[in-house]
Amino acid sequence: MSNLELSHVYKVYPNGVKAVNDFTMKIEDKEFIVFVGPSGCGKSTTLRMIAGLEEITSGEIKIDDMIVNDAEPKERDIAMVFQNYALYPHMSVYKNMAFGLKLRHMPKAEIDERVRNIAEILGLSEYLDRKPKAMSGGQRQRVALGRAIVREPKVFLLDEPLSNLDAKLRAQMRSQISKLHNRLQTTFIYVTHDQVEAMTMGTRIVVMKEGFVQQIDTPKNLYRYPINKFVAGFIGTPQMNFLNVKLKKTEGKKVEMIFEKLDLSFLAPLDLFSRVDEKYLNGDVTVCFGIRSEHISSDPNKYPYKAMCKIGHIEDLGVDAQIYADLNLNDDDLVGESPTRIIFRAPTGYSHQSGDEVEVSFDLEHMHLFDSENEESISKLLPAFVKTKGMVKDGKVSIYGHSFALPPAMKEISDGEYALTIPTDAITAGGEIEAKISSVSVATDKNVLTLKIGDEYAFVSAPLSEKHKEGDTIKIALDFKRIAFDSSSSSFSPLQEETSLIVKVNKKSLMKEHVNMNGRVTKIKEYYCEFETSAGKIIPVDASTGLKLVNLMSNKAFKEEIEIRFSPYAARICDIDQGGIEAKLISILNYGKEKFAKCENDEAKEIIVSLDKDYDVGQNVYIALDTKQIHAYNTKNQIRLL
Repeated sequence: MSNLELSHVYKVYPNGVKAVNDFTMKIEDKEFIVFVGPSGCGKSTTLRMIAGLEEITSGEIKIDDMIVNDAEPKERDIAMVFQNYALYPHMSVYKNMAFGLKLRHMPKAEIDERVRNIAEILGLSEYLDRKPKAMSGGQRQRVALGRAIVREPKVFLLDEPLSNLDAKLRAQMRSQISKLHNRLQTTFIYVTHDQVEAMTMGTRIVVMKEGFVQQIDTPKNLYRYPINKFVAGFIGTPQMNFLNVKLKKTEGKKVEMIFEKLDLSFLAPLDLFSRVDEKYLNGDVTVCFGIRSEHISSDPNKYPYKAMCKIGHIEDLGVDAQIYADLNLNDDDLVGESPTRIIFRAPTGYSHQSGDEVEVSFDLEHMHLFDSENEESISKLLPAFVKTKGMVKDGKVSIYGHSFALPPAMKEISDGEYALTIPTDAITAGGEIEAKISSVSVATDKNVLTLKIGDEYAFVSAPLSEKHKEGDTIKIALDFKRIAFDSSSSSFSPLQEETSLIVKVNKKSLMKEHVNMNGRVTKIKEYYCEFETSAGKIIPVDASTGLKLVNLMSNKAFKEEIEIRFSPYAARICDIDQGGIEAKLISILNYGKEKFAKCENDEAKEIIVSLDKDYDVGQNVYIALDTKQIHAYNTKNQIRLL
């Protein structure tokens, strides 16, 4: 049983190049994880850091809940298979597979049993006496796998092991490695730039680009719900079609899709755009429309959204054909790239030829929409926010057909109509608002419920263990302290969710007595930290957080300032002798079940503190931080430390 956890791992080279940025992931026992991305994205560097072949700049790597940042590769109990097989040419297959076990001084009988068992699994039994040069590429790769497997490590790391093989061998080896994983029931981490390998082998896939993790999800969810345009284009063969459109909401609950540079538009139901923010539906903003080749049909009557296109060239794949065409019928360049180019599939028996003008139809149920500037999806499975309208009158707000008394902290909201922005995670099950489940989608670790409340949509996540189905009715609640109210004349901001402070880290040490196994008492220097604000106030730091900072920061870094961020729940008002930030209590924010204090310190910083008892407005207080819950950033190098 082996799990692996990477927490805010960075790799920064001396020249300042960041190969890996803030890699955070928990890998459960027996998972098959695939790192995929273009060359230079940081996937192999991450694998080498896990193996201990590359030092990490910042962050933590845990194997079975043990931090292994400073552990030697041999101490991590990890086996790695490289792109080049790295077999000993003068040794037989048997000796190559047994070599690592001999170095561990394992009994000969056990070595022989392990080698022969694994050789049988990999189909190498008849080749045990051969030298590597007398074997094919696929056979040598199996020997390299066998040499790793006989060690029975906690984790297998495979760095593009199939890239030197031909297409047929790659397909065979993909199947063998997947079967091997099922049989061994061990954690596998596999690096490749081939998205077909990623989609067919991984239980979860990590898509990387330029050192950043773009998305971590199951193959199915990556394909269906890409988080941005890069993931959408990288995952799937052929690449997703991308076209620029403008979306304009019309009367009758419709949205007109106007394609740029084309005399083409579709009039689609508003329901298809339930996840899209209203700001994209005014007809003024260009968005990127994405659709896969299998969702464009060569049958013009299959879907109601039709368009004419001119065929450029055809790739006949036997089972079907990939047809490259252009929606611009006046474009005579049938080879070059074009912003109006599409790829669609045609079944066996098609009669199309290059230069033909044909009509195709689009399945808009499977379209994707992306912001044309930041390329983020604007039709995510679980949107970050939903927007609706609410009417405030006499201290009450009417929303989704229900009237709620505003909590005392929100009484200053004047009467009138407001546009409300509600974070999706501020919508929870078990309230008074009745909603009908429009659809249920399965994400990696939760269900995503699309809810219909009258003519409006909302979204809520639910545990996978809960059984929901389309058409069911559920009740939801809203967390009002997180809702923004905006009107033409006024606005009301939600509760501040995070405070940031610039502090200096003071490294401290003390001598402690330590009793060793023989009962001998020795003195050992132990390090801890304190935060010092710019006003000279000292904030105590808990031992575990202090130790992490000592391990992460060089001596030079302790002279530099860092930024710490914390939520209201990580701050509390304390007694003067407990240390903390001196501040003045400006106001009490009463949200009914919860109360918060708005405080101001000497640096004119506003700090929101969760309250567990009453205090007087205007009094001076001391604010202590639970430093186990803070985040810390080295702003100079843009590295997250905690």
